[in-house]
This record gives sequence, C-alpha cells and structure tokens, in this order.
Amino acid sequence: MGGNQSVPGIKTEPAEPTVKKTDAEWKQQLTKEQFKVCIKHGTEPPNSGRLAKGKNYACVCCDSPLFPHTEKFESGSGWPAFYKPIEGKVRHLTDKSMGISRTEVRCKACEAHLGHVFNDGKPLRYCINSVCLKPTD
Repeated sequence: MGGNQSVPGIKTEPAEPTVKKTDAEWKQQLTKEQFKVCIKHGTEPPNSGRLAKGKNYACVCCDSPLFPHTEKFESGSGWPAFYKPIEGKVRHLTDKSMGISRTEVRCKACEAHLGHVFNDGKPLRYCINSVCLKPTD
C-alpha cells in the first residue's frame, strides 16, 4: 500500500474493542474478501475496489463511522485515501509483518484491519482497503 515506514508522532494504542465476534461469526457476516482483508489483515489488489460515494465511510464489519467524505482524496496509490479519520474512531499500531515497520490502521470498535497510514507527503495519507468501508448518508 505504498511507503515503508512507521509514522513518527502517531501514538499506538492498546486494543479495547466493543464489538467482538468469532471467526465463524465474521465469516457469516462478511464476504470472503472482506474476511481476508478485515479480519485476517490482508490487502486487496490496487485499483480493484469499487467504493461508492457517501457522506461518510463506515466500517463494513461493525458500522462504526470512520472517515468523512470531506477528508477523501485521490492519491494515485490504487486504494482509497483520506487525510484523517473521524477523531477517536480508529487506532494505530506498529505493523512489522512485511519486514519493515509501518503504521497499521484498525477500526477501534471491532479491530478490523483497515489499511495503513503514511507520512509520504503533507498531510498524512490514510491508505484504506475499499472492502473495509461502506458509504453512509
């Protein structure tokens, strides 16, 4: 999802999800791709998402509002990009899964993996998998 560094100044937080489900429950609710990306921390292929326009964007797993449409922009990365999330709705943690240190973004309510945040320009770029989001009114 672009970039290869954790973001200085972004504080990582412990998990305190309010929505808790088993893998079996998530599999009943989500598509295979949503389960792979949101629950198993995968990444959708670039330019594969079809995110409809909305006033806001919510977590596909728990309906928690995550990003306002006013913060969405075209980054050219192949994934939806946002300048910032709705305050208090996501949590950040260090992700070293690819042999590099990146800053992962998760839904604070249910712990769904959303994507990563990068400091490769001003302001920050939240690079989010489209299958993790749904538009809301």
